[in-house]
Parts: sequence; structure tokens; C-alpha cells
Amino acid sequence: MASERIYGLHTVRALLAHAPQRVLRLYIQQGRTDQRAVAIEILARDAGRPVERVDAARLRGWVGEVAHQGVVAEVEPLAPLTEDSFYAMLGKVRDPLLLALDGVQDPHNLGACLRTADACGALAVLVPRDRAATLNATARKVAAGAAETTPVVTVTNLSRSLKLIKDAGVWIVGADASAPQRADQVDLTGGRCLVMGAEGTGLRELTRRNCDWLVSLPSLGSVESLNVSVASGMLLYEALRQRRTAI
Repeated sequence: MASERIYGLHTVRALLAHAPQRVLRLYIQQGRTDQRAVAIEILARDAGRPVERVDAARLRGWVGEVAHQGVVAEVEPLAPLTEDSFYAMLGKVRDPLLLALDGVQDPHNLGACLRTADACGALAVLVPRDRAATLNATARKVAAGAAETTPVVTVTNLSRSLKLIKDAGVWIVGADASAPQRADQVDLTGGRCLVMGAEGTGLRELTRRNCDWLVSLPSLGSVESLNVSVASGMLLYEALRQRRTAI
């Protein structure tokens, strides 16, 4: 498996903290002597990872015009969690919380959703293989390390996957701005898969048919719909609130 590059202070530090063996080499921009950059360099050297100081142009040539924050790492990619492995794992977890993204195409949104899913204790994030954002360097940076702790499962057919998840005893909850039932009116304490639709178009009809509940998020303003990552965060935290209250 070919190496890949990740960038950003939070993303690189998280990998060095959780799986330093995957960092093949750390590159830090020349002149970065601030505390955060030095702390990352110390983490890498303590783990026996090679560190090289390079100029900004070289970093830009590798990752493009992005906010790399002067830190880039060449890493061994995390082995993907296959569908079969995911279903096997699902059967061993009591009351799992899952997030499924139905065709979300912006990697910034994917990264933000993944970060919140990790914070709320989600077991995994599911994305369809086609016409959806992938876990690229941009998504990893926005996720701020969550990509190293919460697996993203790429599924061939999301509708089929939702049916298999239901067969495992997990109820499917789809977000729909027009649904008459609010998220806080539905029990989110058991095994649940929260499904968010694509930016602008929402849930596909076939996805909607696989949902046990369709729920909306309360809104008092004039905005008709929320960004998918914001809506995901609100729904995930409602699930977390209910779960903590039920303990």
C-alpha cells in the first residue's frame, strides 16, 4: 500500500500520539520554532521517527494551497475497515451508535462529521463508495485526528448496508427537515444508525424507505436547512444526551 501525506498540527499530533509507527517521516517548515511545532517534533523524535526541516515551497508542492500549518507527515495508510469486518464488529457491540452519510460530497463536511462522531462515541461512519467524499487529506485535517480513532467504512450499496444493520438489531433514524417528529421525541438510547442526506438534496428516496424513523431538528430561525455537518452534530449530541441521561 503506497504511503500518503497528512498535514496540520492536530492531525499529525494525533497520529503520533495514537500510532507513531505509521509515521514514516515528519516534515516541519523551516522557521517554525513555536511551542506547538516543537512539541510535535519532540513526539516524533521520542518515537524514533525521522524529522526533516524543509522550506514552505516544498510543503506546498506536496499538499497544494492548503492550510498545512507548516507540518506534513508521510504516513502508512490506515488499513480500511471492510464491510465484512464492520458487520462482524457490529455484532459484538451493545447498543452501537453509527452515523451514515448518504452522498455527502464535500470532504470538509465529511471531516467535520467524523470529528463529531468521534466525540459522541460513534462506532463508525458509513459512506457510499460512489458519488461521495472520500477520506482524503482535507477530510483528515478537518477531522483533527478523529480519522485515526473512528473508522470510516466505505460501503458498495448504502441501502443494502442499512438493511443488514437493521438485521443486526440497530434501528435506522433519518434526518429530514420536513419530518413532523423531532429528534428529541424519538428514543436514541439503543442501537441506532443516524442517517444524514447529501448537501442540498437530503436523503435519497431509497434511503428514506429504510429508515424506521424520520426526525427533524427544531429551528426558530428563518434558515430552511442546516449544513450537513452542523445537523449531524446536533443529532449526534441529542443521541449522546439521551444516552447519558439513561445511565
